[in-house]
Amino acid sequence: MFASLPSLPRSLVAGTALFLLPVGCTSTQGARVDDARLTQEGSAARKPRWGLVIHGGAGVISRENLSPEREAEVRAALQQALAAGHGVLAQGGTSLDAVSAAIRVLEDSPHFNAGKGAVFNHDGVNELDAAIMDGRTRSAGAVAGLRHVKNPIDLARRVMEQSPHVMMMGEGAEAFAKAQGVELVDPKYFYTEERWQGLQRALEKERATPAPGTTPSTLRPGHDPVTGDHKFGTVGAVALDQAGNLAAGTSTGGMTNKRYGRVGDSPIIGAGTYADPRCAVSATGHGEFFIRYTVARDICARVEYQELPLPEAANLVVNDVLVKAGGEGGVIAMDRDGNVAMPFNSSGMYRGYVGEDGQPHVAIFKEPEASR
Repeated sequence: MFASLPSLPRSLVAGTALFLLPVGCTSTQGARVDDARLTQEGSAARKPRWGLVIHGGAGVISRENLSPEREAEVRAALQQALAAGHGVLAQGGTSLDAVSAAIRVLEDSPHFNAGKGAVFNHDGVNELDAAIMDGRTRSAGAVAGLRHVKNPIDLARRVMEQSPHVMMMGEGAEAFAKAQGVELVDPKYFYTEERWQGLQRALEKERATPAPGTTPSTLRPGHDPVTGDHKFGTVGAVALDQAGNLAAGTSTGGMTNKRYGRVGDSPIIGAGTYADPRCAVSATGHGEFFIRYTVARDICARVEYQELPLPEAANLVVNDVLVKAGGEGGVIAMDRDGNVAMPFNSSGMYRGYVGEDGQPHVAIFKEPEASR
């Protein structure tokens, strides 16, 4: 159906320059084709004027534990998010509006660790974080430790646009949300049985295996002792609008069984979220490493100061710097020319893109799936 594309070295898999052109496969049936396109380079493709890239989290996502039905639902949600963002951009809307629209869809889906599908902390509570950044002005807004805000990305944007601050947290952030008329919900809204059972398994594992001289918090974050999977289900989006402006946003429920008000990289500007006039990045992964290595800003700094192509900069940080440090995860990134990078150093990352043609393309694994 399609001309073959050159294979890339494994170190560059899923991190090549991508150009937003029609591929034509938007269903589970065509998933392996989209995965191939998202892990290989289309050297003859035309650069778009504008587009949108999204992710729904990275980690050890095994084909054996992802049923065809679940995979189809995840891909459909990713496509819905792409359609929401594309609809904004196609009408001449801003990259900020497109990022917000796409992330709201993912926050409302129980299949991702954000909003409705957020994981539970050690005390059985959902705590939500989010950030958004305008590449044109470098204005930013972030929130952390939310328990009642339906769409944290909306509150992050209110912080950016309606306050003199960059970050708010906890009860103060929710008081601001109430003053701003942002929708609040009963904490029961965030409950899903899958996430609750994930916490119960983590607690059982914690009780059974804490090593002498350690605390339960030293157990591998995000690890499910039953399936063997561990996922960092943060969601995010980056967009380039028709005016040439970039924006980035990220939203998350954090890590299953987190304690002590732990906050990861998602709401930290420069770590999990960053945008400037040249480059925009949203990250997903083991947040402590992304904070220590200021991953999002590092990628854009290499584009700015070293004048590296975006794919090279993103690959270097994710597949070299982070790997050497022991950090797992990935990023989505876009530059002002419409080049896209989606590198990750885990076995999978929910991801997708759409260009001005409106054709959504989504993928999960590094390599194309075998035929089912």
